[in-house]
Amino acid sequence: MRFQNSPLFINTVLLGGTTEEKIAAAAEAGFNQVELWRQDVDAAKGTAKDVASLLQQQNLSLTDYQVLLDFDGAPDHQREEKRRDALEMLDTAVALGATTILTPASTQKECIAEREEEDIRWLAQEAGKRGLRVAFEAMAWSTHINTTPAAWQLVQRVNEPNLGLVIDAFHIFVRNRTIADLNGIPMEKIFLVQLSDLDELPSGDQLVQTARHHRLLPGQGNFPLYTLLDYLEAEGYRGPVGLEVFNDGLHQRAPADAAKEAMHALKRCCAQATPGQPG
Repeated sequence: MRFQNSPLFINTVLLGGTTEEKIAAAAEAGFNQVELWRQDVDAAKGTAKDVASLLQQQNLSLTDYQVLLDFDGAPDHQREEKRRDALEMLDTAVALGATTILTPASTQKECIAEREEEDIRWLAQEAGKRGLRVAFEAMAWSTHINTTPAAWQLVQRVNEPNLGLVIDAFHIFVRNRTIADLNGIPMEKIFLVQLSDLDELPSGDQLVQTARHHRLLPGQGNFPLYTLLDYLEAEGYRGPVGLEVFNDGLHQRAPADAAKEAMHALKRCCAQATPGQPG
């Protein structure tokens, strides 16, 4: 299987149940890591340190703690509040034992493009003071930075050692783009790879709805995931590989069952170089 030395993770958004049930289900299914949401920590019994203890008991680590939304380029009336929120999130990440926080490029219409670089640099520097990394993601509907090349350009301009990229298959392929978007990106600047699948591309007004409710497990749709994984393997990527699948049906199932099916799909996807051929 490809990526045998890479941690395999599941984003808890795929799973229903309590925070404790999600963590137990991920561990039972054989995942090495989870992507944990702020909502998971808020809903958990006890404090962030209690959640960290639970993760340790289940032999799970955190791929990242997420998600810091609409931070970069915030307009004047929101900027200080966004920075306070970011600092709180960074401190919680430390309490959780996380190494990385995730922030996507802003989707706000009021986002000020000229401030995005300055804001992400501030965030990376504050994270660095706490021993944390920042994983920056271009979402398909982000206001200005909505492709991987655009996100990479910003990461290069900021030029902080603890700032890198999220490579999310959904946000690349839903825009009908290709793995050419990854050309020139050093593998050490890719902090994690998120996989999901889709049957057919949504119309423009259905993009967000599809992204948040109807993603599929790898192998259930038509995204060229094998091409992406072939490229990453050939280039020497060794970081976390996992699933970010927003799917209402999976979320409604028993978390243990959903996690097991998810792991099966992830391993099957990683095991093959191209459909029907051994990896």
